[in-house]
Amino acid sequence: MALPEDVKGACFQSGNKRSQEPFVSPERFGNSGMGFGSSSHSQAPEKVTLLVDGTRFVVNPQIFTAHPDTMLGRMFGPGREYNFTRPNEKGEYEIAEGISATVFRTVLDYYKTGIINCPDGISIPDLRDTCDYLCINFDFNTIRCQDLSALLHELSNDGAHKQFDHYLEELILPIMVGCAKKGERECHIVVLTDEDSVDWDEDHPPPMGEEYSQILYSSKLYRFFKYIENRDVAKTVLKERGLKNIRIGIEGYPTCKEKIKRRPGGRSEVIYNYVQRPFIQMSWEKEEGKSRHVDFQCVRSKSLTNLVAAGEDVLEDQEIIMHHPPQVDELDRLNAPLSQMAPNDFQD
Repeated sequence: MALPEDVKGACFQSGNKRSQEPFVSPERFGNSGMGFGSSSHSQAPEKVTLLVDGTRFVVNPQIFTAHPDTMLGRMFGPGREYNFTRPNEKGEYEIAEGISATVFRTVLDYYKTGIINCPDGISIPDLRDTCDYLCINFDFNTIRCQDLSALLHELSNDGAHKQFDHYLEELILPIMVGCAKKGERECHIVVLTDEDSVDWDEDHPPPMGEEYSQILYSSKLYRFFKYIENRDVAKTVLKERGLKNIRIGIEGYPTCKEKIKRRPGGRSEVIYNYVQRPFIQMSWEKEEGKSRHVDFQCVRSKSLTNLVAAGEDVLEDQEIIMHHPPQVDELDRLNAPLSQMAPNDFQD
């Protein structure tokens, strides 16, 4: 794949790894002396060496400063002396940790043409991570690739993140605040469509505890949660906002009664119509995992404030039982089955 005109490649051996060293064509800029650190007597613009994944890229920093909103544009821009990134002992800038040299070489196209042509064999998610790291806009104006499904998937994730931020602030958060004002520390929200209606029998409500659920009527949010990828994005957003015990899925929710069954003894049972609707469950308790767990200690009936002493009393009672078996009442012997009676019980 051809590199930008300002960046050319030359292969060389670095240890056991074959690398490429792009460098700036001197004749491209002539003797204008526009490079950083160059004087009026310099014959070529300044070049910097970037070390990415063991591969050295020697480039003219001017291709970066043309895009000041990117990370490399800020690194080598006018405020370069204030940058926290410093070269190593060899004068090389070690950047993009965790990013492969192949993907970084592809991204270099952006600094010349403003477009990244993603070749076959490069993962779109990896390219997305690299663009996010280098603060390069990842959109249809920037990326060109053959795998449109992967590209559209990444763009949908961006759109879903922004969309759910809006739903969270406008629709979900007011319900959560209402639960918090009641002293609750968790919330279970069922998302119904605008056309859904709930008609419960006051005398025979649904037996599954749906009365503790909060109902949110929104066909737009219902459609949003139809896709499992959007539900994953929503979980990510809620985690970023500090919520816990997040569950998002689809469940059956009773809307209206279908019929009434008569049980033996005159008891009636209402059969409800259930519809499959999305739900959101989350909590914001600080003492996570402690509210639902209670330890019960079996102690003697007398009041004791020291559980250790109570435990000693239990052990003492067990020893008494072992050494002194309980007395058997005569009535127990008379009422017991013949198989359980001892031979001496038959004596006159």
